[in-house]
Amino acid sequence: QVQLVESGGGLVQAGGSLRLSCAASGRTFSRYTMGWFRQAPGKEREFVAGISRSGGSTTYADSVKGRFTISRDNAKNTVYLQMASLEPEDTAVYYCAADIHTIVAHPRGYDYDYWGQGTQVTVSS
Repeated sequence: QVQLVESGGGLVQAGGSLRLSCAASGRTFSRYTMGWFRQAPGKEREFVAGISRSGGSTTYADSVKGRFTISRDNAKNTVYLQMASLEPEDTAVYYCAADIHTIVAHPRGYDYDYWGQGTQVTVSS
């Protein structure tokens, strides 16, 4: 069982920045491919970013490419999402997720095995 706890959400003005963190339980964090997803009110959950077990490869949704950066610190069992140049369209609940089977970063939500409770990000115009 893997427990994921997100933090770092909040209210920010358009153009601002936030850094989300996701702390994972367990001693095998380095074996998890990690991802960030988001869900806005009335919309389906969508992929934001993914990172491989070692952190050597990452992948992003086109809508955040160049603005968001995913990273991880395996010594701290934590994955981060640095968000810059935020837009009102980025307003959503952000979730981190762990895939214990896949090695490479990927956007397939149905392949992630564990999910956090989410953290709210609100971007005002």
